[in-house]
Amino acid sequence: MAVPKNAKRGLGKGLDSIIPAKVVTTAKKPEAVTPPVDGQVVKLNITKIEPNRSQPRKTFDEDTLIELADSIKQFGIINPLIVTDKKDHYEIVGGERRWRAAKKAGLKEVPVIIKDLTEQEIAEIGLIDNIQREDINPIEEALAYKKLIDDFGYTQDVVADKVSKSRVTITNSLRLLKLCDHVRQMVIEGKISTGHARALISIENEEEQITLAQKVFDEKLSVRETEKLVKNLGKTSKPKKTVANKASLDAVYSSLSEKCKQAIGTKVEIISKGDGTGKIEIEFYSNDDLEKITDRLCKG
Repeated sequence: MAVPKNAKRGLGKGLDSIIPAKVVTTAKKPEAVTPPVDGQVVKLNITKIEPNRSQPRKTFDEDTLIELADSIKQFGIINPLIVTDKKDHYEIVGGERRWRAAKKAGLKEVPVIIKDLTEQEIAEIGLIDNIQREDINPIEEALAYKKLIDDFGYTQDVVADKVSKSRVTITNSLRLLKLCDHVRQMVIEGKISTGHARALISIENEEEQITLAQKVFDEKLSVRETEKLVKNLGKTSKPKKTVANKASLDAVYSSLSEKCKQAIGTKVEIISKGDGTGKIEIEFYSNDDLEKITDRLCKG
């Protein structure tokens, strides 16, 4: 990636661990009789290079591409693209954003490192290269982590080590994939931040999640306000009994009490707790009463 004088970090630990850092610069072009040695930095005609269609990154911010193109016009491409030879063309393994910006800058040739890689290495390098770009959106980043885990069997710890980030960062990023598609798109478009999105993850109902996300966007709520909104959403008050319902239940209990009284021969009271539970109280006035009651209950 081409960078100005105040440039930030390069490809990072992850990509360097896959591609040897030591390269040999050569003035020869790939079209020369002597083919370039694997790992050499050479220049290729930009029209002979094509992006990798299977890479997870699908969106490129136009403004940042223009900024990078301006930088390339002044300083050139500092970090060569990584490509692999596909016989009829060269496919980008890492550096598609630089390639796009170079085209905008009007470059005819770009520096590349031609690597002989397996399909797994191509996929892994492409993913890590995209993850380490500063302008990648949070959803694409999360999808890239998931692909590393699903396709290569990596644990979150291994992924964290390869991209030089903490395990917590990886975990929090993957949690964004619990969002429904509509809310994910709002994150991609920058309508809500990752902080807002994390607050909405706990809402399992898709319609409620979308409604609250739209409310956050429309009312420009802060992350703190969003968290409070989600917390209050989970509070549901118990339905109050109406006078009509209470009177109806009382009539039922009174009728049952009377039936029990006639069957047993003494006062019976049914006491409800209001939630479908309660107790039955049976009065007796002597040991003989008790014996008669228990005898009737035991005999059904």
